[in-house]
Amino acid sequence: MPSFRNIALACVFATVAAAQVSQSTDGQIIAPTSASTIAAVSQTKDGQIIAATSTSTIVAVSQTKDGQVQALTSAPIVSTVAAVSQSKDGQIVAPTSTSTVAAVSQSKDGQIVAPTSTSTVAAVSQSKDGQIVAPTSTSTVAAVSQSKDGQIVAPTSTSTVAAVSQSKDGQIVAPTSTSTVAAVSQSKDGQIVAPTSTSTVAAVSHMGVFQAYLVTHQLAGYSEGAVGWIFGVHVFLAFFSGVQIGPIFDAHGPRWLVAAGSVLLVAGMMLFAVSTRYWHFILTFSILGGVGTSLVFTPAISAIGHYFLHSRGTATGLATTGGSVGGILFPLLLQRLFPLVGFAWATRIMAFIILSLLVVANLLIRSRLPPKPGGSVWPDFRIFKDEIFALTTAGVFFIEWGLFLPIGYMSTYAVHYGVSAALSCQLLAVINVGSFFGRWLPGYVADRVGRFNMMVLTVAMCLALTLGLWFPAAELLRGQTGTNVAVLCVFGVAFGFASGSNIGLTPVCVGQLCETESYGRYYATCYTVVSVGCLTGIPIAGQILALDGGEYWGLVVFTAMCYAAGLVCFIAARVLKVGWKVKAKY
Repeated sequence: MPSFRNIALACVFATVAAAQVSQSTDGQIIAPTSASTIAAVSQTKDGQIIAATSTSTIVAVSQTKDGQVQALTSAPIVSTVAAVSQSKDGQIVAPTSTSTVAAVSQSKDGQIVAPTSTSTVAAVSQSKDGQIVAPTSTSTVAAVSQSKDGQIVAPTSTSTVAAVSQSKDGQIVAPTSTSTVAAVSQSKDGQIVAPTSTSTVAAVSHMGVFQAYLVTHQLAGYSEGAVGWIFGVHVFLAFFSGVQIGPIFDAHGPRWLVAAGSVLLVAGMMLFAVSTRYWHFILTFSILGGVGTSLVFTPAISAIGHYFLHSRGTATGLATTGGSVGGILFPLLLQRLFPLVGFAWATRIMAFIILSLLVVANLLIRSRLPPKPGGSVWPDFRIFKDEIFALTTAGVFFIEWGLFLPIGYMSTYAVHYGVSAALSCQLLAVINVGSFFGRWLPGYVADRVGRFNMMVLTVAMCLALTLGLWFPAAELLRGQTGTNVAVLCVFGVAFGFASGSNIGLTPVCVGQLCETESYGRYYATCYTVVSVGCLTGIPIAGQILALDGGEYWGLVVFTAMCYAAGLVCFIAARVLKVGWKVKAKY
């Protein structure tokens, strides 16, 4: 049926403190004391410090006569410390820069036994005797317990962890990094074996995998936060650019917008494949890719609104399920291709897949209504004078602000409270399965009982699940691992289903507030505001997590507050239109 052709388009998207060190004649570190800055040090085989270079903030250290680190004193969070390579006798050989490491105790053979919690640490490779061989940079890793053979046994909570491969002798072979959390599979002996899929804070599902690769390869000298801006700007532009694209869609239709977006998106991916410097990635992926995504995504959603009125919720929900499918397939494909063909060709293959999908989209997409050549293509912020539209936009902002927090932090949350790394990552898949059905089924029901009614119901469900299951799992069930798993699995499925409407139904609610021919302008104006929430939600949550010392209750409460604010906005918008009539269809 012609009206379903548009559904074929898948929606892509420091404290300053350190140790002054006194040293005995044999070069051993005896008594560190406080100072402002300490150098990253190189050390000969007898433990003597040879060449110091500047860095910032290290923990107080005591060392035994053979040069091995015996007991590090407390430094719950330090600002910068050298990532170190270590010889077989446990001596520090060649430090390199990284960011934020925890207090660590070390056994006599140089193996790391029980590191405590930290905010950021380098991803490290380790030889079979447990010594640190080649650290590389990453962002935020869990506190780790380690057995005598150097195997990682039980990582605890963190806000972002690197996707890590580990050989059978416990060596970390290929650490990577991801923007939110890399899903990790774990063998029965506790070793991290292979990274699986990841969940991102963006509309493009494969961005986390690309970030994981860049921070350990082309952009290894940059911090995780700096690399993250490449992808954050992409998402921001993908939504923010819609304020201009929506009115152009209303005036000229979708075809030339989608064609231009296809060229920018594919060209950006091809140039992204050969990029080597930071500004290259900003230009190709952030700007070209972000604007290209907006040129494709905004008209695609708007065109569905032109063809469907009474079944708009069902149609839009079905279209957005493509995001769930892509969120599973694309990261797995890239993680498989990187070791086989390398970054450049893996990216090109991804670009060719996107190109093939966009060819189909360009052939099928069209607008039911004729273009309005005389219409203005400039944003009209006067529509915010409509109180219902203003409340709806505020509601969508708060909902999107909180939506990605459970998705982004579920894995590390689960590990923090005793769930295995492998099972914690499966929780992400559980959420995605629930979201797949939650994107289209609520839309189907909404067409019959009212779109705002259904949004109020599903947002209330998200709030109830966050406070009723997620918060108690953190505070009341600590240490009861089996119960935690059951609770989190139930929460994952239910929250995934309830939050699916956050993506599938919100455009439909916006479209209900305007004439069909003005749908693009209303949708784009709304999501220009919402884009700010998408850009700032995860950083705010990460800061809350740091302030709480790695505990998650504050993050859970923040998520609940976001949903509560969104619920109030949607209820207020409904009341302004139909009053307090419970049975009114709206």
